[in-house]
Amino acid sequence: MPIALISHPDCALHDMGDRHPESPARLGAIQNQLISSGLDFVLMHHDAPQAGREQLCLVHAPEYVDSIFNKAPIEGRAWLDPDTCMNPFSLAAALRAAGAVVLGVDLVMSGQSSAAFCNVRPPGHHAERDRAMGFCIFNNIAIGAEYARQAYQLQRIAIVDFDVHHGNGTEHIFQNQPDVLFCSTFQQPFYPNTGVEADSAHIVNVPLAAGSDGAQFRSAVESHWLPRLQAFKPELILISAGFDAHIEDDIAGLCLTESDFDWVTGEIRKIADTHAGGRIVSSLEGGYHLSALGRSVAAHINALLG
Repeated sequence: MPIALISHPDCALHDMGDRHPESPARLGAIQNQLISSGLDFVLMHHDAPQAGREQLCLVHAPEYVDSIFNKAPIEGRAWLDPDTCMNPFSLAAALRAAGAVVLGVDLVMSGQSSAAFCNVRPPGHHAERDRAMGFCIFNNIAIGAEYARQAYQLQRIAIVDFDVHHGNGTEHIFQNQPDVLFCSTFQQPFYPNTGVEADSAHIVNVPLAAGSDGAQFRSAVESHWLPRLQAFKPELILISAGFDAHIEDDIAGLCLTESDFDWVTGEIRKIADTHAGGRIVSSLEGGYHLSALGRSVAAHINALLG
């Protein structure tokens, strides 16, 4: 069964400034690597639709959604927090990014694809129910998870997040929803300085010290994530796929390589094959060293292909 690649040209028009690390060049670096590696030609390409207001409001406060629409500038930039702003194309990009994950859910749940990767921006895992932060406007993965839960009556959805930053927004949205299991590894102490609280039955936070390498990351996943995922038996797995833990990415201090992203994706795929009919929807979060990002996404997709 084919793997879906979901993107849209609108996502490259969101621009927060020449010196901002979350740049449009990220999507091009990924696409170029997929072409040069030959992966692009075995993927099924889909244009991301725009998420509707009702889909955004599955996880975001209606007042917050309205505020984003109202703040969208006609020209110039509108700042939402010290790290996150909108240009005249940002609202369309954010709607496409959220809509890509919704489409990915539909594709895997209908059996048209076994897995989907959403090559989109802005990222989403820092966006809380009523707050934009950390380059994120809408929480793309959370919207997809809640859409899947309601549209397909799923009772056990897992979200795994290997971005170098803790997915505070995703945890905030699902902290009281035990039918969504959230597993996260992240550098700590580090932005946003969350996730160090004790685990709950459905929140598995695994902080890693700066300098942690692939062996330490793999040990953390094997010790903490995999047993909880196996016991949970998810019907669908969504991945917040951040690649800024790569050793070449100077935004943070973890020391992973593309082989680690290949490995963790393969382990997630085994869980999905066992319990979820292979169904995985992955969406781009961080990753700011362009060459490392392209190589890491290629390794990730290659592992999804098996």
